[in-house]
Amino acid sequence: MKRPVPRVLFWAPRILGILFAVFISLFALDVFEEGYGFWGTILALLIHLIPTAILVAVLVISWRWEWVGGVLFPALGALYLIMAKGFPWSVYLIVSGPLFLMGILFLVNWLYRGELRGRS
Repeated sequence: MKRPVPRVLFWAPRILGILFAVFISLFALDVFEEGYGFWGTILALLIHLIPTAILVAVLVISWRWEWVGGVLFPALGALYLIMAKGFPWSVYLIVSGPLFLMGILFLVNWLYRGELRGRS
């Protein structure tokens, strides 16, 4: 029987990335309350989903090359900290925290990729 720790460590940043992209996508739903017309709502929704598209693109690349996720996810977290001003500290923790955590997990994946993928 294989130990479950390498398997969990391999899948944790990937699943966290998917869940975080879904979480960030929820913020785009506020465009339906704005009263735009059909095309205005579609355009506003696409604009609000740009951060999700960036997250998904980084996640897709990181799925194969873990070091990219180890660099880009913390960079996205730092970018959010720099760009967002005037929010309570809990907002920074909720948005940037998972990005930094995913970056750390992808770096650990990269460092131990042979053991995690079942190779020697």
